[in-house]
Amino acid sequence: MALLQIDGSVTEENNTKRHHPAFLNAAFRPFFLLGAAFGALSIPAWALSFLGLIKFDFYGGAYAWHLHEMLFGFFPAIMVGFLLTAVQTWTKRKCIEGWWLAALVLIWLLGRITLAFQPAFFRDYIIVIDLLFLPACAFFLARPILQAKMWRNLFFVPLLLVMAMLNAIFHLSLSNDSIIDITTISHAMVILAALVMSIMGGRVFPMFTANGTKTPRVNSIGWLEQLSILSIVIVFITTLTQNFVPNTLSIAVLFVAGISNLYRALRWRLWVTFQVPLVWSLHLSYLAMSLGFILLAFAKMHLIPSISIGFHSITVGGMGLMILSMISRVSLGHTGRLIKANAWVTCSLLALSLAAVDRVTGSLLGIEYSIVIASSALLWSIGFLIFVFAYIRILFSENMSR
Repeated sequence: MALLQIDGSVTEENNTKRHHPAFLNAAFRPFFLLGAAFGALSIPAWALSFLGLIKFDFYGGAYAWHLHEMLFGFFPAIMVGFLLTAVQTWTKRKCIEGWWLAALVLIWLLGRITLAFQPAFFRDYIIVIDLLFLPACAFFLARPILQAKMWRNLFFVPLLLVMAMLNAIFHLSLSNDSIIDITTISHAMVILAALVMSIMGGRVFPMFTANGTKTPRVNSIGWLEQLSILSIVIVFITTLTQNFVPNTLSIAVLFVAGISNLYRALRWRLWVTFQVPLVWSLHLSYLAMSLGFILLAFAKMHLIPSISIGFHSITVGGMGLMILSMISRVSLGHTGRLIKANAWVTCSLLALSLAAVDRVTGSLLGIEYSIVIASSALLWSIGFLIFVFAYIRILFSENMSR
């Protein structure tokens, strides 16, 4: 049966009899569903704690837990769902499915449970459990890439390992004195997530735009592609070493990253996508990410109140909306369904878009912080809960014939 892959290509699925449920046929199924459910529940849980409406013994405290779980829990789950599915297209080799996939999902799930509830039985192993996930994912990703000698995609393996290293430093910073604090680590992880979004966006957004709108594909410009990605790499380095880097250099690099990626996004022609929700949402997410870099530069110049505004433009608007759009799209394509947003999917994308606008502009306009937190958390949760309820049957079902 022919199935549309993440990069737009089509492959034939192996129809041999399986000894596991359809939910474990490919990594995108459990990781998209559980990652979205976790995103939908964890943000309001943190917001309620922040507002003093509930008391919860989160690992490291509510602030640290919120930072960690969004960046090392929610985002990696979705990213791994993409990569461990896409690698089968790149290499034409099976990556992980069945009970091995179930074991990997269980490691991730145990990490979320132990960090949120800190059960006595696992208390001495919480950090170890959490640190297992990303290296295990890197192993399963590397194996088919090395077998097929697909060196172009090998860089995702060290990227996962760098994320694992940042996760380890985050835990170390909570338990001991460390040169790098958890806020700096979190900011660096946001930039690393933006790097992934920039790379993946350049690979597939022009194609998705052309296919979805029936318009000519925009050709890439070599120097712009390199500058937009390299500048984010430099922002990542300057973020980690911010105590040793001149502020003017940090500002300059942020402007280069923001403007180059903004120009790149505008070349993809948002205005031709307004009738296609699964495409305009991707464009908006990339614009939000690009504007986030510029807002960070403004914050360092003391032109806006806080760097949090820039980082939340990247995370809520960029990461959140891009994730919701991609998992909605990929889940349809990989299960043999027509890649078209229904009313529920469109509503979920609108809710996430509004959450981003609320979280960024609310702070810029000086609206009471507690109101901004409550309203943006509610909109975020609505967006991902709609995905969970709209896609649960799809992700548990066998693929449809084309």
